[in-house]
Amino acid sequence: MAGEKNLILDKQQILQKIKRISFEIYENNFSEEEIVLAGIDEKGYIFANLLKNDIEGISPLKVMLVKIQLDKLANVQSEVHLDIDIEQIKNKTVILADDVLNTGRTLAYALKPFLNIELKKLQTAVIVDRSHQLFPIAADYVGYSLATTLRERIDVVLDENEYGVYLH
Repeated sequence: MAGEKNLILDKQQILQKIKRISFEIYENNFSEEEIVLAGIDEKGYIFANLLKNDIEGISPLKVMLVKIQLDKLANVQSEVHLDIDIEQIKNKTVILADDVLNTGRTLAYALKPFLNIELKKLQTAVIVDRSHQLFPIAADYVGYSLATTLRERIDVVLDENEYGVYLH
């Protein structure tokens, strides 16, 4: 059983879920001129970019894409870096994007730069929600909710050659 991985979502299913999330984001933010998609480097940023393309394809919304860099494995988070000046997102709606919501630690750490600036709204989007929250973080937009054991792992693959969500 060790090393066995099961395909949970294939490329078409992932893209379909991202399309649905894009419609939900637009529906909940239709009165905005611009929204900010802040993706956690690496897979969260790829996810945010896919959302950006879909949202711009279905709506008149302008979408600013921001990359968040942080140490996902740190027990205590120090610096969280954005690839823009934080002032550029003042008074805007920000949607924080990551591939998997497990304990909520990464999303909680990623909030740090957004807590010191006035925003219209701050929401979260994930492809997979595992429902093992240890932090008070919930996703506003979820592609797929999956009950897993703590010992199981979810891998989201989003690259040119392969898309898939796998359970290990």
